[in-house]
Amino acid sequence: MIALAAAGGAVEILATRHAYVAFALLLCIGLYMMIANPNLVKKIIGLNLFQTAIFLLFIASAYVDGGAIPIVPTGGPDGGLYVSPLPHVLVLTAIVVGVSLTAVALALCIRIYDEYGTLRTDTLRELLRDEGSIPSAGSGDAGSETPSASAAALGPGETGDATGGDGDD
Repeated sequence: MIALAAAGGAVEILATRHAYVAFALLLCIGLYMMIANPNLVKKIIGLNLFQTAIFLLFIASAYVDGGAIPIVPTGGPDGGLYVSPLPHVLVLTAIVVGVSLTAVALALCIRIYDEYGTLRTDTLRELLRDEGSIPSAGSGDAGSETPSASAAALGPGETGDATGGDGDD
């Protein structure tokens, strides 16, 4: 009987705190998409879900039951409850930053796709290893030359490519 009452209490808490439940779900889904998905565009979508969850947390935590808008009447404050506008302002600023971050990330995805023909992180990692941009998985040898050491061996004005150009094609 006590377990049913406790379960009923938990259901009531979840029903009254639905914004926090939505926050937890969005946060978990967004984090899972960022970590487990090999596609870069889907990682960006996961990042947006994660950001939305944080926005929801700020707005839900700013809620004051019975609170009034934070505009003081001309006669002076009446001493009632007011809602703080600070979380709302922070969320508006974070939305602008989030949209900018998404735009830059999508532009980088377009550039990566044009250069390598894929947006899968595992395939990109293999392509970059073949290219020599990142070390291979088994290259932990002490005698291997690092890219910075090979760049230091070049003289001034030498780029290291066979064409002798800038490499800005």
